[in-house]
Amino acid sequence: YFQIKILSFFSFVDMVRDCSRIGIPFSSQGHLQIFDMFWFALEGIGGDGFFTMKYELMDVSLDLWKAYSKVDPNSLESLLDEDLMTFEHQWANFFANFDTEIPFMLELSESQTGEPFRSYFSHGLISSHITDNSPSRQPFALFGTHSSRENLNSGNFSFPSEGHLLRNTGLAGSIAKHMVVQCVSPKGPLACSRTYFFGATHTPYLGNKLLSQIYFAVVEAVLAGIETFSKTSHVTKVGASLLTTERLLLACNPGGPQLTVTMAVYDIPDLLAGRGCLGSVVFSESFLTSQILVKEKDGSISTETSYLVLTAAIPRSASWLVSGPLIPAKLVPEGGRPHGEGPPPGDRQKRSQDSTSVVASLFIEYKPSLLPHLPVQLHTPNNVLMIAVFPKSALYKAFYSQVTSPGNSGVTLKVIQDNCLSAEQERLHSNMQKLFEVLSYPAGERWNQVRLLTSLPDLASFLQHFTISSVSQEPVMRLHLPVLLQQTEDIPNNEKENDKVVITILTGLPGCQSSELCSFLVTFNKEYGRWLVYRQTMDSPECFSAAHFQKYLSGVLGSQHSRSSRPSAYHRKKVRLLVVLQGYTDVIDVVQALQTHPDADVKASFAIGAITTCVEPLSSYMEHRFLFPKFLDQCSQGLVSNVVFTSHTTEQRSPLLVQLQKLIRAANSSVSFILAENGIVTRNEDIELILSENSFSDPQMLATRYLMYPGWQVSLFGKIFEPVTFNMCTNMYTGSP
Repeated sequence: YFQIKILSFFSFVDMVRDCSRIGIPFSSQGHLQIFDMFWFALEGIGGDGFFTMKYELMDVSLDLWKAYSKVDPNSLESLLDEDLMTFEHQWANFFANFDTEIPFMLELSESQTGEPFRSYFSHGLISSHITDNSPSRQPFALFGTHSSRENLNSGNFSFPSEGHLLRNTGLAGSIAKHMVVQCVSPKGPLACSRTYFFGATHTPYLGNKLLSQIYFAVVEAVLAGIETFSKTSHVTKVGASLLTTERLLLACNPGGPQLTVTMAVYDIPDLLAGRGCLGSVVFSESFLTSQILVKEKDGSISTETSYLVLTAAIPRSASWLVSGPLIPAKLVPEGGRPHGEGPPPGDRQKRSQDSTSVVASLFIEYKPSLLPHLPVQLHTPNNVLMIAVFPKSALYKAFYSQVTSPGNSGVTLKVIQDNCLSAEQERLHSNMQKLFEVLSYPAGERWNQVRLLTSLPDLASFLQHFTISSVSQEPVMRLHLPVLLQQTEDIPNNEKENDKVVITILTGLPGCQSSELCSFLVTFNKEYGRWLVYRQTMDSPECFSAAHFQKYLSGVLGSQHSRSSRPSAYHRKKVRLLVVLQGYTDVIDVVQALQTHPDADVKASFAIGAITTCVEPLSSYMEHRFLFPKFLDQCSQGLVSNVVFTSHTTEQRSPLLVQLQKLIRAANSSVSFILAENGIVTRNEDIELILSENSFSDPQMLATRYLMYPGWQVSLFGKIFEPVTFNMCTNMYTGSP
């Protein structure tokens, strides 16, 4: 260990020999390796004084965090599985404070209410990299008139007063009508603000209708702003889409696409009684954006956007009826007693025979005149409410025995099937069905994943969109976008595929016997078409010449046109092109050469059918069991459909062959293995795989190709290695592994 330590420090000294300043990411959790600093002063190692006397140290933690905080699919998974779960848990603790009797609820203070948020925030700051201490990045809980603009912007929420109680923070020391709360993640971009109410917001228990109407207008404005921003990425356009632009505060995390949009209406006056200020309402959401550049048929570039509201699972509305005027007895509903004449004829019920696993959904279509009698949060654009009843519950049995029974009123509910629901109704029922499945699922790691899909219904589609956008900023073909987003399983193509010349590519390392396989295929199938063979020139200074290949394709198309006028049966046979690559060639270069052919007619006249890699086990390893360069690159997923083994196929489970198969399978899980001793294929099914006309254009292959080789369709994917020519003497491995 000591020798390794000395060698590593010598390497460090050589690395910084000509430097004057060294950047170090300072961390509150880090520590100084003082012994390394002493070693630096020793003669023969660093020499010439102590480390900190010779070099100027700089803190580069903020600069590094800009790179570390960029969101990719892996960090997004961590954000959802860890940070978001912890964040939602704090809100669950917050709501637990109000699961109490009304007399005790009135004694709740702002300090007690916001305690879960403050503890979560203060403990997380110990190891947090975030240095922003503005009010927008601090948790708070303020009641009633205490939620003024001055108090919200003061930022002094660390030690709230115990004297601000729910019962004395309303107008003139009365009970508060609402509260504003905010929870902030100390280590990440998550932040969420809500306004909740005490009392009723509808007739006949009208208490604070003004505040609730303003708040839900703010909610709609923020959600509209998020949608606008996801499409334009301009804050000014978001402000222009809102009614009160000066109330909008939009803050972007500089490290990535995580954003938080906050809207507040401060110091709302009491318009009814004129007794002062009611307080403020605040609402904010944290969301992610994803943008894909799309290349249209005319060559123009457009954008395809998507967004995900991370904090959508936090309830946007809640109310507790803590006090109010005396309610007339005639307005008090009696539980268990039918009210009115039964459900109106327009009601619709979704029911399934499998009552033990399917949620029953009751859709109530109401008239606009009912709106004043409904809480504001239950107002919908289409005037429809849904009541979901979970199976295996007493309520489920009571629902079918008492509500749906026509015994008392003589009115029956209309039972409809799934295909009769509107798109919105089907979405609502699907969300409730997923929620029931989550609640029925045993707790564990898988439970968290299922719960996320339920609380964030758009998560699956956003993840697919984000996976594509996070790989590269290169444009995607409009024709391929539905397949990449898993909106369809077929690639729409109006061109006649039968008129195209199908290209079959055979590749492999030197000695892989791809030429023997090519000769076998041409001989075996010569009666079924006309075969053309393009062989890579081995005397070229480059492994593959795209210009030479493009010129060859132009010549093939020209000869096709000249022969098309000849009436002979031979010339009417379908033409197939075999491309044989033998060497250290990147297969993606051949694909890009076709995609970027300068002649559009030539490009449209050819299509790659399948790519097959030939593997000679004895020619795959160098000395000391190192693989030859390009070996696994030539078996890459998204490009290669088949791997043909040209030796060791007659031996029963050859150890060398089995080892290579496991290695290739790890690099390409969907590849097909074909045994062809000396290039001779013995099964018709294997020949069909090699000569497939649509394997390369398979939707799964296409999606993988976009992820593995971003920009391949416009020849923007660079080579991993520069072209090299290998001139070496190798010892072939012939023993057992």
